[in-house]
Parts: sequence; structure tokens; C-alpha cells
Amino acid sequence: MLDTLTSANLLRVSPLTSVVKISASVKRFSVEDCSCSGAKPGQFIMLWVPGVDEIPLSVLDASDGVVSVAVKEVGQATSALCSMKRGDLVGVRGPFGNGFSENVGRLLVVGGGTGIAPLLFLTRRLSAKAKSLSFVLGAKTKDELLFMDQFVGLCSEKTSAAATEDGSYGLKCLATQPLEKLLSRERFDFVYTCGPEPMMRRVFDLAEKQGVAIEASLERLMRCGIGLCGSCVLGKFRVCRDGPVFNSSQLREVTEEFGFSKLSLNGKRVRV
Repeated sequence: MLDTLTSANLLRVSPLTSVVKISASVKRFSVEDCSCSGAKPGQFIMLWVPGVDEIPLSVLDASDGVVSVAVKEVGQATSALCSMKRGDLVGVRGPFGNGFSENVGRLLVVGGGTGIAPLLFLTRRLSAKAKSLSFVLGAKTKDELLFMDQFVGLCSEKTSAAATEDGSYGLKCLATQPLEKLLSRERFDFVYTCGPEPMMRRVFDLAEKQGVAIEASLERLMRCGIGLCGSCVLGKFRVCRDGPVFNSSQLREVTEEFGFSKLSLNGKRVRV
């Protein structure tokens, strides 16, 4: 009998069951896959675009034999994927990595850009058990501030905030500005974050200052997804295998790199 990792790593080819436009630059893709439909919030899948490339994508939703991802067109593979339609074939491996822990108490999710997507999956799971749920979400423009209606329906608006860099929705600032005020004013038991790494580093620093535990979903170059190639190394960790979700204790071990540097395609260290 195949072990869990070996089974997850087998490539399965399936048709896209739906392609839905979420915003001007982001689409939601769904594909039937029994293994990935059991994914937990924070885990990722490897999606193969035939003839182009295989890319890691955070899970947006997973249930009833179907897994969904949110994709922004940023490169060759995502551009090819965004041109596909319902019924087109893709390859799937996964789910991989460690997901978010599902805590109780007063919880806060902090997201930026497409990093908001996996936090929606998590927030839906937490809504049934949390004492309270709050959010701080940020993006460059209103169009990139994803799933706001759903977050508003799941969280307390009194202890939540939205920000855009151009001021087209919510506060005109970075998400970390209202976050700093919120953390100094309210007591939270746990913070979850996903988004641009410099933002997450600031979230981590603010949470550490207030003594609040945190989990952050990190992104790195991932070729294999199972910890073999080493392209996603962060300090002593392999993001695909030890993460992509890291807790406060783990993040303290990589403070020289977290928020500052990563490995490039040719293996050189570059700024995030």
C-alpha cells in the first residue's frame, strides 16, 4: 500500500470543472481530485499546465472531491493557465506541506494580495469554533482586495480593517498600519498571516512585541513539492516540507532571512 506522501506525489490528470473570474487579474480554478479535496487550510498543490510548467498554488477551497485555487496572471505558467477553460486538462499533485493550526479564542487573520485566498479557507473553518474572528486585509487597489464580502460575513467588523494603497477601498495605507493600532488596542490569542513576505515580517514583529502567537504561510521557489530539490530552503527548513506554514518558534530561527531574502532560479540569494 502506498504511504500518504507517495500517494500525494503521483500525478493525476483531470479536467477543470470550473473557471470563474474573481477580479480583473485573478481567476478561480476548480478540478476534481479526491486526494486534494481533503486538503487543510494552508496546504498547497502542484498544478501542471501541460506543455508549459508545474506550479505550486495555495488551496482556496477543498471539499466533495473538488479542490480550488485562486490564480493571478504573473508569468508564463499562470498566463497559460488563465487562458484555459472548463474541460481543459491539467495535472495535479498533492496536497503537500503543513497547514494552519485551527485554534479557538480571539483570532485575527492578516492577508495581502492573493495571500488573502488561503486565509478565506481557514476563516471558514475557524468560524465554527473561534470565540471571535477579525481580519486586517490589504491590497494595492479595491479590485485586488479579494473576497471582502465573505470575510465581512464571517468576522467582526468592529475589530477588523481593510486598506488599499491607492485609497480606493477602506483606509489609504498599508495593511500593517491599522494592524499596529489594532494589536495595541485589542487582545488576540492568535494571528494568522499570508501575503507579501515583507508584510508578514512586519506582522511577525508586531505580534512578537505584543506577545501574540503567530503562524505565517511562506512562499518560495518550489520545483518538487516534497523536500528533495532544495530550491525552497529557508535557513534549516525546506518550505515545501517543513512549511509552508511556520509558527512563531520556527520563524525566530530564520529572522535573518524571513522577510529579506530567498533563493532565485539559479540558486543565488536575492531580496524577496
